[in-house]
Amino acid sequence: MIYFLDLFGTAVFAVTGSLAAGKKRMDLFGVIVLALVTAIGGGTLRDLILQTDRVFWIADPTYIYVSAAAAILTFLLARRHVIPTRMFLVPDAFGLAIFTVIGAQKALALGISPAIAVIMGMMTGVVGGMMRDVLSGEIPLILRGEIYATASFAGGVVFAALMRLWPNEPLNIFLSVIVILSLRLAAIHWKVSLPVFIYEENKPS
Repeated sequence: MIYFLDLFGTAVFAVTGSLAAGKKRMDLFGVIVLALVTAIGGGTLRDLILQTDRVFWIADPTYIYVSAAAAILTFLLARRHVIPTRMFLVPDAFGLAIFTVIGAQKALALGISPAIAVIMGMMTGVVGGMMRDVLSGEIPLILRGEIYATASFAGGVVFAALMRLWPNEPLNIFLSVIVILSLRLAAIHWKVSLPVFIYEENKPS
């Protein structure tokens, strides 16, 4: 079940990457590249830092196929129909939750400390989107006051704590996903964001 949910999150992230490429009028190759970066970028960096035997998409190319297929389908559909970006807010939040938990779980399975596992989980969830925004010339979403990385961090902390108390309890994954989803969706619904730092050097006294 977790594997298929992971693939679903991969497809959703690939679609958001494709739409970002479309807004910048990239060609099909650019669409696929941005989709792949968004979908697998975070997990790739995680595996490189953790020095795993093989990066996850090399061990299982299904992630590449799903990402590329989602990119091509988005490219074809968006040429004929308007695809509202807002409709992907909930699936994107779900993908963030799944990616975060999987990243933290993988780190803990390698014997990494809980604190580092939380960072690895957050990295898995948000770095792909950061790469997408940088490549498309936008300020990364997580740096614009959005409750995004914060939700990922909170869910990672909950997962690491639960795994410390009840190792290998399947319910730990469910509860952590709920925490991330709840925080992210609540922030979207009530338009909650982090305080923004505004600095004007020539501001009149």
